[in-house]
Amino acid sequence: MNISKNFPSYTDFDPLVPVRCITPKTNGCFHRFFDTSPVSPSGRYVALLQLPQEHRLPEPGEAAHIVLVDLHTAEERIVAETCGWETQLGANINWGPDDNFIYYNDVDTETWQELCVRLNPHTGDKKIMKGSIYRISPDGKTIISACLKRMRRTQYGYGIVVPDEHIPRNFGFQEDDGLYSLHAETGERTLLVSIKDVFDRAEPAIDKELYKHGECYGFHCKFNPQGDRILFTMRWFHTDLEQPWNRIADGLSFWVVTMNTDGSDILVAVGPEQWRKGGHHINWFPDGQRLSMNLCLDGDKQLALVQVDADGSNMKKIIDSIPGSGHPTVHPNGLHIVTDSYEQEKVAFGDGTVPLRFIDLQSGSEATIVRINVSNPGTEVTNALRVDPHPAWTPDYKHLVFNGFVDGTRRVYIADMTSLVGTDF
Repeated sequence: MNISKNFPSYTDFDPLVPVRCITPKTNGCFHRFFDTSPVSPSGRYVALLQLPQEHRLPEPGEAAHIVLVDLHTAEERIVAETCGWETQLGANINWGPDDNFIYYNDVDTETWQELCVRLNPHTGDKKIMKGSIYRISPDGKTIISACLKRMRRTQYGYGIVVPDEHIPRNFGFQEDDGLYSLHAETGERTLLVSIKDVFDRAEPAIDKELYKHGECYGFHCKFNPQGDRILFTMRWFHTDLEQPWNRIADGLSFWVVTMNTDGSDILVAVGPEQWRKGGHHINWFPDGQRLSMNLCLDGDKQLALVQVDADGSNMKKIIDSIPGSGHPTVHPNGLHIVTDSYEQEKVAFGDGTVPLRFIDLQSGSEATIVRINVSNPGTEVTNALRVDPHPAWTPDYKHLVFNGFVDGTRRVYIADMTSLVGTDF
């Protein structure tokens, strides 16, 4: 990748690799999530969200900016506005199969209909589709998403913001909500699997009697790198529990299920019996057959880096000697894991800064690539305003993009990882 030297270097705490700030002029920017590259397929452009303010949660109809950064020229340019965003994943910006299209969420503020926008950021050409985006398939043809309006019922910071009276509730086993599929070209939207489908068809079978008096909502969904299987997470709670849950508590249940891209062969990979011991942040292994996650396996409430097959079998620690944290991703070379940390986790530094952790699975060693500040005044208002680094690999898998809070605002950085991961993979 060609990264302009006009981007200022980040040198605080002596990074292990070269790091540059790619939003030195545009305050309040962040990239989507740890499982999606904000960098375009060619490696030239970065698509980011710029918040209109950083001190409170968004209000219905409040607009944020879509920002395009040119890594070759160091230009930062606003290319669109959107009202379909939240403070953790932004507008769920995804690149298509080339540099000509980005996809993101918006909202019709007259009807509060969620919208998926396809934008050519170079020409301004735009297509607006009814529906929403969480992830696009590797071939760029299919978009999947849970209902982003409902998503906010389980946790602030995710989905889109609409007035409360426009957020449906899922009592019982909902037949008209679940995981949606949107054709990226035609805009045709279908319900791929309903919440009821998962409860009825998942293997091993879910005991529906335990969950008939409550509400269940879809949350994360992701294609595997091969594009032939999907993971889908669901959250269930007793109706009389406080909303949003935003914490682990009795009476909450979580599932990770995987399925074929046509919604068939629904398998429970991680169920509530395991998840309620403690855990977070599921992701696909590069092989598309296994999942990685932070989980407590030993009953000691200590997070471990865990792998499990897509059908829930062969759950085990990836490495025994190093604890889990943050948002872990296994590199395609199979030899390394990168993750970050929450400000309060044990591996954090205790002063508002957190590590980007580089874990070598062969040697069993760990190094801090970058130490970055995430502490910010917004977290005193709500945890949904926290700044997570969300380290995400670029398409060449030789660079990492991550967030930080530096000089009083959210900024985005890119680290050159070539010296650590090499070029042969």
